[in-house]
This record gives sequence, structure tokens and C-alpha cells, in this order.
Amino acid sequence: MASVETAAEHERILREIESTDTNCIGPTLRSVYDGQEHGLFMEKLDVRIRNHDRDIEKMCNHHFQGFVDSITELLKVRGEAQKLKSQVTETNRRLQGDGKELMSAMEELQKCRVQQRNIASTIDKLSHCLPVLEMYSRLQEQMRTKRYYPALRTLEQLEHTCLPRAGQYRFCSIMAENIPKLRTQIRDTAMTQLRDFLESIRKHSDKIGETAIRQAQLQRSLDTQPRTLIGRRGRKEAAAAGGGAGTDSGVAGGSPVSEQDSGILDVEDEEDDEVPGAQDLVDFSPVYRCLHIYTVLGLRDVFENYYRKQRRKQARLVLQPHSNMHETLEGYRRYFNQIVGFFVVEDHVLHTTQGLVNRAYVEELWELALSKLIAALRTHSSYCDNPDLVLDLKNLIVLFADTLQGYGFPVSQLFDMLLEMREQYGEILLKRWNVTFRQVLDQDNFSPIPVSTEDEYKHYTSQFPMEDPELDKLPFPKKLPFSEFVPKVYCQLKEFIYACLKYSEDLHLSSTEVDDMIRKSTNLLLTRTLSHCLHYAIKKKNVGLAELVQVIINTTHLEQSCHFLEEFISNITNVPPDSANATKLYGTSTFKDARHAAEAEIYTNLNAKIDQFLQLADYDWMAAVPGGGTLEASDYLIDLIAFLKSTFSVFTNLPGKVAQTACMSACKHISTSLTQLPLDPEVRQISMGALHQLNTDVKECEGFARAGPVAGFQGDTLLLAFSDLRQLLELFTQWDWSTYLADYGKPTCKYLRVNPQTALALLEKMRETSRKNNVFAQFRKTDRDRQKLIDTIIKQLRNLIAQHHT
Repeated sequence: MASVETAAEHERILREIESTDTNCIGPTLRSVYDGQEHGLFMEKLDVRIRNHDRDIEKMCNHHFQGFVDSITELLKVRGEAQKLKSQVTETNRRLQGDGKELMSAMEELQKCRVQQRNIASTIDKLSHCLPVLEMYSRLQEQMRTKRYYPALRTLEQLEHTCLPRAGQYRFCSIMAENIPKLRTQIRDTAMTQLRDFLESIRKHSDKIGETAIRQAQLQRSLDTQPRTLIGRRGRKEAAAAGGGAGTDSGVAGGSPVSEQDSGILDVEDEEDDEVPGAQDLVDFSPVYRCLHIYTVLGLRDVFENYYRKQRRKQARLVLQPHSNMHETLEGYRRYFNQIVGFFVVEDHVLHTTQGLVNRAYVEELWELALSKLIAALRTHSSYCDNPDLVLDLKNLIVLFADTLQGYGFPVSQLFDMLLEMREQYGEILLKRWNVTFRQVLDQDNFSPIPVSTEDEYKHYTSQFPMEDPELDKLPFPKKLPFSEFVPKVYCQLKEFIYACLKYSEDLHLSSTEVDDMIRKSTNLLLTRTLSHCLHYAIKKKNVGLAELVQVIINTTHLEQSCHFLEEFISNITNVPPDSANATKLYGTSTFKDARHAAEAEIYTNLNAKIDQFLQLADYDWMAAVPGGGTLEASDYLIDLIAFLKSTFSVFTNLPGKVAQTACMSACKHISTSLTQLPLDPEVRQISMGALHQLNTDVKECEGFARAGPVAGFQGDTLLLAFSDLRQLLELFTQWDWSTYLADYGKPTCKYLRVNPQTALALLEKMRETSRKNNVFAQFRKTDRDRQKLIDTIIKQLRNLIAQHHT
């Protein structure tokens, strides 16, 4: 059993050796040597080798003839091969000889191909590097010529397009490292130019504003074309100019002078008939350039904020007026020029850049400027006391407002302020005319104007409207009833109206508003200034009655001329005087009040003069009763009546009622003063002789009254002024006390005007005289009787007074 298995195992190993690659036969042989049947296996292996040898021998015997034939054929082939070899060798020798030149050419061609490939590679590299170098060269040139915006665009193209294509070269790395530095240099240089520009326009804003205002004034003077935008050739041209500055070609095409200019161009060679605008005076390229540079750098917001912040600071500086601006018109003009120049620049920037400044920003600046400007003008104009300067200032403000209105800025607040200044202007005019009127009054001689020729007469009638047919008929020489004061005042009134009209011009007011303003100002002149001047002249010391009479005549004629002033105002304002809202002039009432004041002053002065004469009265209150002789009037009274006669003769040119009132007032004052003489507390005793002398003086006064010193009194009206004194004196001189006491209080009483208290005071003074009168002893009984009678009358008068009070 074991031998069978061993034989089978050996068989398997032999088959495995036959079928397995010799490289892998090691394990199989190991299994043989590991076994116990090594000899047996070797025997079987020998048997198997012999079997195979037999098989090989059989196969060789079977194929031997073919092998021999093949060897024979091979021997033949060898001979042929030798021949072929020799032929090939010969052919190769000839071919090598013939191909030596070709190989040399091929080597040359190969070298050429290598060179060509190198050249193509070099050209390709140079095609990427040369644009970099060219751009860098252009960049250096642009930086040298200070064309920074094109340089920035070149820098962007160099960084993002050319350098990436060029590859990694050292010079490219150096350029790439320099790009941020160049960008910073461009940004800083552009900002420096902007600062220079801002500083330059700050310094030259007055020149810009002066030019804009001059152009506005020129357009106003033309008055043939509708109002256009001042200082701007047109929005489209301006926008085109600004847009051109924002393009590469626009900036690059600018001249080196304009590129480097600080902002103000030389316009001295401008034609006289063409006023340059803001874009002609100012080179805005630094602004455009810096704006575009910061836009490319992605810093537009930074630039906008910086620009607006700096311009706000400049606005505050421009709006700060000089402390002495109010002293001259040139100070105001310089102030306005700077403000106009500032906003002309801002308006141009607004319309030639997109978003650097916007309408809201400009309006905010304008509101700030308007508030500060109005406050400054209110403050400084309040110091002004020269109406000519105020008028020039008003015209300057109007021109300033019209100029900025042409740029689209709202200026209604300025015109409102001008209306406020109108009140101040009116007050200054009133002060000036106050001085003028006082000078006219001080220089006036208060005498009628003598006229010798027709030319002189026409001269005065042309100055003052006068309608007097009777005076026209009188031959030369003749006298005008008024003094020089009248035509001078009337001319000054018209001059004042013209001055008011000048201020009202160009304020965009209607004719009705102008008319109302002029009339109100004229009323102030009449009711305040002229009225005060007239009262000053009337109340002035040392003014005589003749002067007061002439003042009354003058004011009467001025009062009559008021309707001519109404017509004069209506003619210059084209507003009918009878329109519903027309303000009436108060001239009539003003001159009436002045005339009444002069009349009252006449009465006062006349009474004062009478008092001066009465102070000369020297009555002997203890005089005895005259004998059969006739008493004569006192000397002071004769002089007083003579003075009154001469005075009232001057009153012939006065209105009748004035002269009559003055005469009646003088007579009443004389009567009252004469009544008070014996009632004076210093007069303690009065004799009947003194009363007779006083009675004689009163008769002299009554004679003056009957003579009619002033025409117009009816009958003995003037005598009524002395009726109280006359009845009092008759009561005492006739000693008619029984009638007085019996009829007292009755309408038919003879002594109706005698006051019992006055009679009592005189009786008490007469009683004292009777008590001390002891000249003759034989008359003592008579004196005692008279004393008793006086005491009885006094007692009755006191009872009468007590009953009257009860």
C-alpha cells in the first residue's frame, strides 16, 4: 500500500518537474529530499530521462533529411550573403562618401533650426517684455511732465496686463515693487496740486467774483436779452470741458502750462467787450485730475470728503468780514467779490463734475453763507450814517443778489434784508435832512423875497409852485410873500423823495409798494424832522414877532403846496393819488401844527413883551384923589400902546383870525395884568387916587381898542377884553355898592363881571388906608363914617361870598 502511494507521489513530482518553470522547481525538489524514497525517485527519474531521450532520438531521425537539406541551402545562402555583404559594403562606402556633404548640411540645418527656435523664443519673450519697458518709459515721461492721471492709467495697465505677460524677470520684480510707491507718489502729488489750487482760488476769489459781478452788470446794462446764466458759457460746454478733463486724452492733451498752473489764468489780454467767465479765469484741471486719480485709486469718498471739508473752511473764512468793512464801499465790494467768487467756483464744479459736490451740499453752503452774510450786513450797516454809502451798498447788494441769482441761488432773503435796511436808510436820510432844514432855517432872513426881474420871478416860481394872479399882475420890483425858506424846503422835500426813490429801484417792488414806501418816508420827514425843525425855529431864543409872522406865512404857503407834492410823487411812481390804497401825505397837518405853534409863540412873546412894559409900571398906591385937574395916562402904558400899534401893523399879511386873536389876547393880557397890579400881595394899601389913575390908564387902553388896531372886529368886540376891569373900577370910583349888592347874581346886573372876592380884596386894602389916614383932625368923624361904611360893605360881601359857596 505504501509503495503504491510512493510511486504515485513520485509520478506527480515528475509531472510537476516537466510542467513547471525551472525557476520554481526548488520546492518540488526539496519535497523529494525531505522524503525517505530518494533512491527510488532517482531511479524513476533516470527511467523518465531515458524515455525522453528515446523520444528525441526518434524525432531527430524523423527530421534529419530535412536538416541536411537545410544545411545545404544554408551553405548556398552563405555564399550569396558574402556577395551581398561586399555589395552592401561597397554601397555603404559610396553612400558614406556621397552623404558626407549632406550630413554637413544637415548639421548646419540643425544648428539653424536651433537658432531659429531660440530666436522665436526670444522674440516671444521680447514681445511680452518690450510693452512693459515701453509702458514704464511712458510712465516715467508722464511722471516727469506731471501728467499724473495718464500716468496712473498707464500704471494700472502695466500692473494688471503687461507685467503678468512678461513673466518672472528681475526688472519686472523691481517694477512691481515700485508700483505702490509710484501710486502713492501720484496720489500725494495730485493732492498737493489740489491744495495749491484751493489756496490759489481762496486768494483770488475776489477777482473771480469781481469778474462775475462785472458780467452781471454788463448783462443788466444790455437789457435787450433775457437773463442768462452769468459767468457760464453754457451748461453743455462747461460739462464738456469738465468731462474732457476726466478722460485720458483730455488730460494728456492739456498744455504743460495749464497742467502746472495753480488755478488762476492770465486774462489781461481778454478783449474789452467780452468779460471772461469762471472757466476762463480758473484752470480747474487740478480738481478734475485729482478727482479722477482718487476715483481710479478707489478713494473717491476720501477725496470728496476732503474737498468739501476744505471748502467749508474756506467758506467760513470768506464769510468773516473785516472789522472796518463798514467804513468804505470798497470794503463791502471786496467782501461780496470773495463770496461771489467762492460760489461761482462751486457752481462750476457742481456742473462739471459728477458727484464731487451735489446740489444739497451747495445749498447747505449757501444757507450758511446767507445767514452769516445777512448778520454781517445788519451789524456793519448799522454803523453807517452816510445815506450815499447806504445807497451804494444797496446797489452793490442788488448786483450781488442778481449775480448769484443768475447761478440759481435763492436770494429772496437778501431783498427782505434790503427792505429792512430801507428803514435804516430812511432814518439816516431824516438825520441828514434834519441838518439841512436847520441850516436853511438858520440862513433864512425871515423876510419876503424881493424880485426885480421876470427871470428872478420865474426862477422862484420854478422852484416852488405858486398860484397868485394878483401878484402876477403887480409890476416889478415886487415881493413874494414868503421867504427863501419856502422854495428851499420845497426843493429839499423833492430831493428827499428822489433819494427814497433811488433806494426803491431794482428791489423788484410794484409801483404801489414804491409809492407807499415813498409816501410813508415823506410823512416821517414832514411829521418828525421838518416839524421838529420848525418848532426848533419857533422856540428858539431871540426870535422876534416879525420872524414868527413870517414863519406863519411860510407854513401857510407850504401847506397850500402839499397837493403839488402829492402829484409829484404820483408822477414818478405812476400811481394815481386817489387810488384806494394810496397813503396820504401829512404835510397839511404838519404845517398847520407849526403855524399854530408859531401863533401860540406870537401870543406868548407878545404877552411877554407886554409884561416887560408892565414891569415899568410905578403906581403910587397911596396917591390922593386929584382935584379939578385931568389925569394923564401913565408913560409906560403910552409906550406899550405905541408898541402894540407898530406890532399889529406888521400883522397885515397874517390870516385875519391870527391877527384878531393876537390882538384880543394882548388886550386880555393887559386887562388881566392891570387887574392883578392892585391885588398884588405886596400892595397892602390902596387909595382912591390910585384907582383913579388906574382908571385913566384903562380908558387909554379902551381908546386903543376902539381905534381898531386890527381889522375884522365887529363893533366894540375888542372892548370886551377890558369889561371886567372897567366894571370893577366903575364900582369903586362911583362907589355904587348898593346897586352891586342888590343886583348881584341877576342877568341884568350892571356889575355882572365883578367878582366879589376881587372887590373884597380891594376894599380890605382901602380899609387899611382909611384907618391910618389921620392927616386932618377935623375929618376924623368923616373918616370914621367912611370906615364904618367900608366895614359894612366888607361884611356884606363876605356874606355874599358865603351864600354863593353854599
